[in-house]
Amino acid sequence: MIVTLSYIDIYKLIVKMSLAIILSMFVFSLSMSISPGPVNITILSTSLNHGFIKTFPFISGATIGFVLLLISVGFGFSKIINTYPIIFSLLEFLGAFFIIYIGYKILSSKPEIEVNHNSSIPNFIDGFLLQWLNPKAWIACASGTALFSAQNTNTPLIVFICIYFLICYLSLAIWGALGEKLSIALSNSKRILLFNRLMGFSLIFISIYMIFNIFTVK
Repeated sequence: MIVTLSYIDIYKLIVKMSLAIILSMFVFSLSMSISPGPVNITILSTSLNHGFIKTFPFISGATIGFVLLLISVGFGFSKIINTYPIIFSLLEFLGAFFIIYIGYKILSSKPEIEVNHNSSIPNFIDGFLLQWLNPKAWIACASGTALFSAQNTNTPLIVFICIYFLICYLSLAIWGALGEKLSIALSNSKRILLFNRLMGFSLIFISIYMIFNIFTVK
């Protein structure tokens, strides 16, 4: 249903809604997308090491992955999660280990100035999977659909998904641009390698914290 919407259809949907609701959707989307998390940290480090262009597939994968997750949660998958909460716990566990994998990729990443062609760059699939295994993404989807769903119509949810797609893409691209700018400040390979260590260990710390929460938070 969403795929067949034209720009005119989306415009008509937006016109029917109040400005306050639209503004709330923008603020929510921006705050969740721009705030630091595993995806943002990965984009920052990858762009610093390999440039914005080579990071763009990961940005695209993360954005498309999140929006498809948002659609799934908004149109019924959340009911399955609520019925079988063990599924969400399993996703959290898998997500923690996937974030460790991404963190290792960053730890072992070499600056582009060293021309290391064997250096692994997170790709479209990595970005897509990271969102589906990222608890922050699930929380954002669940919170957003709860806030902007209506009982008798899908109009607010459809508009919210469209807004989030644009804001998410823009926010992640900003992190990518910031990483490329940082490469100028961190002008030598030793500084960049130190930054890689910091970002990689940050992701691993996040994943350990996630695993700790799985076993301690009831």
